[in-house]
Amino acid sequence: MLATKPVGRNASARKYDILTALGAYALARGKHEQRLVLRFLTLITARYNWARDELAVGQREIAALWSVDERTVKRDMAKLRGLGWLVVKRQGARGRVTQYGIALETVLGATRSQWGAVGPDFELRMQGAPEPSRVVALPVKGTVSAPDLSDGSEWALAQAILYQEDQSSFGAWLSALSRVERAGGRLTLKAPSRFHAAYVSTHLMGRVEAACQAVDDGVSEVVLIV
Repeated sequence: MLATKPVGRNASARKYDILTALGAYALARGKHEQRLVLRFLTLITARYNWARDELAVGQREIAALWSVDERTVKRDMAKLRGLGWLVVKRQGARGRVTQYGIALETVLGATRSQWGAVGPDFELRMQGAPEPSRVVALPVKGTVSAPDLSDGSEWALAQAILYQEDQSSFGAWLSALSRVERAGGRLTLKAPSRFHAAYVSTHLMGRVEAACQAVDDGVSEVVLIV
């Protein structure tokens, strides 16, 4: 899973990912849960110290931030503690507010069901999957057929190059891409799914563009749609 203490290198990106996961989770819930998570998100954004895992803010200040009364703050903070999202690190006393920590592992566990709704690349990143150092082709049953060159389009000719370079990757990922249109230097291709498009965009687009430009130097951009 994504590192639960977003500090150091890429810390900002990890924070955005955590907030995105919470937002996607909230939008899939009913209005009461949405409101609770929105308040939690706002509190994190405004007052949470990520490096120290510290949220030290008084009920009156939270009430002003949320535009509610202190009774509502007390109720909703209790709900967040009940969910296991907030943990009391130091109980408040006279002249000192309660200090909370955020159980990010619990928060991410709760939002996990919605990671895929953000996108396959987001889901892989949240799972802590490392960026592959090379393209991994899915196994293809039987012989990979050579592309049909009969229409003579730049994509058909580019497919021939890609087929010769790596039949396995071609059969698993590139043969399924279909030509949609050409507008000036922009060539639009269609992928069979969002995951397919995301994988090709991330790992194979350089090869696709190079092959297209090799057969037609007027191609300046290749766009994938679903």
